[in-house]
Amino acid sequence: MIKFFNRYELKYFIQAERYRELVKDLHHFMEPDHHGDVDGFYKIVSLYYDSPDYACYRSKIDGLRFRRKLRLRIYVSPGQDITTVDTGFVEIKQRFNRTTQKRRIALPLEQAKRLCAGEELEVELDARDSATASEIHYMVRAMRLKPAAVVSYRRRAFVGGRYEQGMRLTFDMNLQGRAHALEVNEDAVNRHFLPLDWVLMEVKVNERVPLWMVALLAKHQCSLQRMSKYCASLAVGKAHLQRAFAHKENRYG
Repeated sequence: MIKFFNRYELKYFIQAERYRELVKDLHHFMEPDHHGDVDGFYKIVSLYYDSPDYACYRSKIDGLRFRRKLRLRIYVSPGQDITTVDTGFVEIKQRFNRTTQKRRIALPLEQAKRLCAGEELEVELDARDSATASEIHYMVRAMRLKPAAVVSYRRRAFVGGRYEQGMRLTFDMNLQGRAHALEVNEDAVNRHFLPLDWVLMEVKVNERVPLWMVALLAKHQCSLQRMSKYCASLAVGKAHLQRAFAHKENRYG
């Protein structure tokens, strides 16, 4: 498991039809991620934390050059009941200009929840994990972080071949979120924040995008986008809660 990285991440929106054609070309250069099924698919659910005044959300909306956020992520295997997931990955993800950095620690899920709540852990950690846990603990306390939104999606991932070993490319689909039921492993109703016939592609490289990838992006008319899954999920989740509250007021008021 990679516990630390520093790389560039570029996001593109593509239609489902173009996505399928792009994947056909991609098989000549990259391989499916072995963490997924035979085609590289797996499900991700992330719980994002924010301050009472939504400082993490506002830093993205305001376009600050330096910003960071905390999330608790789980991976759900095909056919697995989400309530049975027992491992959580707590991550600090920060961005400075175009560079993305991430530090993560894997823990039993209940311990991961304790860490994100600012509580002390009851497990022994190595030096690097201990440093990451201390940073998370400080961040939670200093910013008074609380659960803010859940993001869920199905991911198909590819990894670089012999010539681009550090490269990673992901396709995220069925993107949904919510601002209620803020337990990462809760089986709750989500709201889509990207149409089902669109896919979010992320190109992740250590130094540069290879020329063959640039050619594929042009061939399949991929458009570079700036998007935060957390911000989109929080926006659609809050809007749903406001509509539900207004309906209740009209009904019983």
